[in-house]
Amino acid sequence: MNSLEKVFGRTAQLIVLECLIKSRGTTTYLSGVAEETKLSHSSVARVIEPLLEMNIVREGKMGKQIRTFTLNEDNEMTKILIRFYEDLGNLINKRV
Repeated sequence: MNSLEKVFGRTAQLIVLECLIKSRGTTTYLSGVAEETKLSHSSVARVIEPLLEMNIVREGKMGKQIRTFTLNEDNEMTKILIRFYEDLGNLINKRV
């Protein structure tokens, strides 16, 4: 169980967010996130929408149909989420 799950429980949106935080600095696509997280393609598509609306994630296009996603590290909320994720992980690891 990862640090976010320990605190907030297991939700699809948290799983996708953690996947994007872990792979920050890279561009991925819907099927890649689904494969990495073991979530369905439709679940990833559903939960990534609020992250796009909050500008935590940026969307791009590859060709005509493939949507790509990158964590928006310029967004202040994203910076706070990354720091929180790292600090929480460090704190939990100290307790183990």
